Amino acid sequence: RRCISLSGYTGEMGMCLKLLGLVSVGSAIGIGVLWHVFTSVPDLPDIPLGYWGPGAPKKDDTAVKPFTINISEADVKDFEARLDNTRELVEPLEGIGFQYGFNSAYLKKIITFWQKNYKWSERQTFLNKFPQFKTQIAGLNIHFIHVKPDPAKSKGKKIVPVILLHGWPGSVREFYEAIPMLTNQKVMPDVALELVVPSLPGYGWSDAARRPGMGPAQIGNIFNELMKRLGHDKYFIQGGDWGSVIGSSMALLHPQNVIGYHSNFCFNMGKVAMLHNLLGSMFPSLIVDEHMVDSFSGQFTNLIEESGYFHIQATKPDTVGVGLTDSPAGLASYIIEKFSTWTNKKWRDLPDGGLENWDKTGLLDNVMIYWFSKSITTSVRLYSEAFSSTYRNYKMDDIPVTVPTGCARFDNEIGFCPTMSLRHKFRDLVQITDYSKGGHFAAMEVPKTLTDDLVEFIKTVLSRKPKKE
Repeated sequence: RRCISLSGYTGEMGMCLKLLGLVSVGSAIGIGVLWHVFTSVPDLPDIPLGYWGPGAPKKDDTAVKPFTINISEADVKDFEARLDNTRELVEPLEGIGFQYGFNSAYLKKIITFWQKNYKWSERQTFLNKFPQFKTQIAGLNIHFIHVKPDPAKSKGKKIVPVILLHGWPGSVREFYEAIPMLTNQKVMPDVALELVVPSLPGYGWSDAARRPGMGPAQIGNIFNELMKRLGHDKYFIQGGDWGSVIGSSMALLHPQNVIGYHSNFCFNMGKVAMLHNLLGSMFPSLIVDEHMVDSFSGQFTNLIEESGYFHIQATKPDTVGVGLTDSPAGLASYIIEKFSTWTNKKWRDLPDGGLENWDKTGLLDNVMIYWFSKSITTSVRLYSEAFSSTYRNYKMDDIPVTVPTGCARFDNEIGFCPTMSLRHKFRDLVQITDYSKGGHFAAMEVPKTLTDDLVEFIKTVLSRKPKKE
């Protein structure tokens, strides 16, 4: 206003123009600096395999040994006694479904089913249906399912290895429906899939790290070593939840070994993606197509409502683990509640949390793996490790993945990542497919959809002509 009021005075006008010029130059420099900060790519960190076992580093026993789940009668009786002695649950508020967490009225039904209809001896046999093994890597005994193609049916076919990675609060049980679909010899006429399905360190039957610092990248190093030990220098990856983060880390750190990376939880948490999210929160139609606006906009409210578990597991994992390790009912409510809200957020309004849509036996199989392996505390420590300052300083979220990538996006997933953010992270995004049915646990909920998407991705990548060196 002063510049305008003094427009008749040449000296004052000249000064104003100089000031405006300086402001413009300063703004341009500031924008340039910000752009550099947001778009600069950090160096790939050097993350060694390390040693995560007890005591001083020792040489690994590289033998691959058969493994069978065999829970002692004493442990089974202890579990049954604890379940039978569940204290009287606090009644839910009137007219409330799962908005306050697991509805205790429905939890009573789960407990009754568990006591009367769930037979551990039968389920243990079921969980042992696929060949399982253990091998020592970086001081830890790593458990995995290993399903090879039938030699007679796969004769003349190319054998392609695929590692399937679960997340939290899942386990290898997530893939029991998907495994037969992927090993069906009719899936691809010229290719047979060999499946490796490991338990993450600290989950199920895999040892937990004995010292701090094991994040997704370190787990990825262990699994890359596992694949090489099994004779697979090149392989595909499929993962959801933490399996997605670990798989992405493997693709970053070991691109020479990863043929392709497929996920039902593709995400970009880098700086540019944050900019996309910030802009999209105000103007969603600039970031996503019109039919995706609701999915994109609604995730911010959902994040606030559903991230409580995340904060406690990232800060006090051992505290929350105490009660969950001691109470079967508490463990079941904590784990199974995620199969409600993460499958369909609208199910929170239902008295049963929508869990009648799930097979209770399958859900309890997963809980029992956590219970008998006593792994709930060590499993949630992964949140603390992944969000430590040390791990964040790797800046892996800002480093693009260059291996071929396929993303399956399910409409009821707990978060939505815009295509432009995915393309910025995954520079060779060969396949991205949206599905109207399905949520966070796609491998268990819609195994046919997920396996079909994975097979299509594998076929596409294998049909590509090799790049010239």
